[in-house]
Amino acid sequence: MGNTTPADLKYTKNDEWVRLEGGTATIGITDYAQEQLNDIVYVELPDVGAKFPKGESFGVVESVKAASDVYTPVGGTISAVNSGLEDQPELINTDPYGEGWLVKFTVDNADVSDLLDADAYAAYCESR
Repeated sequence: MGNTTPADLKYTKNDEWVRLEGGTATIGITDYAQEQLNDIVYVELPDVGAKFPKGESFGVVESVKAASDVYTPVGGTISAVNSGLEDQPELINTDPYGEGWLVKFTVDNADVSDLLDADAYAAYCESR
């Protein structure tokens, strides 16, 4: 993988990442995912206030190659969406762990014990 896998995040096998800070979870897609998708051209995100149970699709990331659903690794209510992606979806390609974040949740279910840490996720990506 091109970028390092940040150690402070948790990862899913669907290639989402989550950063938990208190009762807020910031969610995006991983560097591996954006590399697989290639040039991202459109992002469909939910409205603030929408509720999603853990594991449900909350949006779509589209590239010139494919469209990919994005799933929430935690349950909760959308508290913010990255509106900058409407005009600059390529931020996901250039900065997937920073400016390319997708949504923030107010967390109902912060159990991330089933998610991968950075080392496990990196190994999972290499195995594919």
